Amino acid sequence: MYNILICDDEKDIVSALKIYLSSEGYCTYEAYTGKEALQVIKQHDVHLVLMDIMMPEMDGLEAMVKIRELNNIPIILLTAKGEDTDKILGLNIGADDYITKPFNPVEVMARVKSQLRRYMQLGGGAIKTHNLCIGGIELDDKAKTVTCDGEIVNLTPTEYDILKLLMENPGVVFSPKTIYNRVWNETSFGSESTVAVHIRHLREKLEINPSEPRYLKVVWGQGYKMERGEKYE
Repeated sequence: MYNILICDDEKDIVSALKIYLSSEGYCTYEAYTGKEALQVIKQHDVHLVLMDIMMPEMDGLEAMVKIRELNNIPIILLTAKGEDTDKILGLNIGADDYITKPFNPVEVMARVKSQLRRYMQLGGGAIKTHNLCIGGIELDDKAKTVTCDGEIVNLTPTEYDILKLLMENPGVVFSPKTIYNRVWNETSFGSESTVAVHIRHLREKLEINPSEPRYLKVVWGQGYKMERGEKYE
């Protein structure tokens, strides 16, 4: 699971990019100024940045220079049609690519995937196995913490282990019996009702509307799965 930082002072653009990227299973972070982008980079594992050039407080070019002092993650600039000089300057001082607004979602995804592929093939970064992220849910197995949309979620040890199992296998359907065997490590007598109770508690803690979950899905007659990416209507 790759973590992508979207930085643009236009909230509509950030929201649109978040929808595109989340639908492909990427975890996203948001920033609206260059300074905010730097804070996100320092606090989280980020594998790629989509960075607007023209922003208040600190523009994208200045922020990019400072990011380059921290690491060599791919940076794709978001530019307006008339910013040809800034595009060239950006490429000269460290940008990996640029996308011109208004952008085509297909082009955005193609460029993101291309840059991530090159970055990982060159050994520039590695996903930490203890850090799982799906949509707005982030699980740090090293710190044993879970956040949802940036807010800490308090889980019981059993709830945590079930969530970890599902997040490690996005899109895979686990029967109640299998979940019980993997989490409890014992015979699955009464597993269906026991697992159902814990899934319900997880939904109450993680879902905006537990009756219409975005993440923890039931596949009738088969079991439960973690949706690969957050869906937006």
